[in-house]
Amino acid sequence: MQPAALAGAALGRLAHHAVSGVVGVAVLRGASKAAPKAKPAARKAVVGSLAGGIMAARWLGSAAEEARLKAGDMMAEARSSLGEEAPPPSAVDISGHHHDHEH
Repeated sequence: MQPAALAGAALGRLAHHAVSGVVGVAVLRGASKAAPKAKPAARKAVVGSLAGGIMAARWLGSAAEEARLKAGDMMAEARSSLGEEAPPPSAVDISGHHHDHEH
């Protein structure tokens, strides 16, 4: 799978979890108005779904990082096959970074 496709899938899943959270809040508010005794159960369900969303986001982040590293390895291998020297992964060019603020 290409990194762009993987990133698109990751963004789609994150959007899904964000929408699920918004819907969960709406359900919680509706439940608290309709039946005050249902509020703790609805709250527990929303908290559980948000925890699942956090875990999914962490998994997606690690999957995206793994895809980025694999893509970098393939680029380095391609450059090597052309006889070029691949820059180290941590090489960052800051020569064009000129503006007024502290880092």
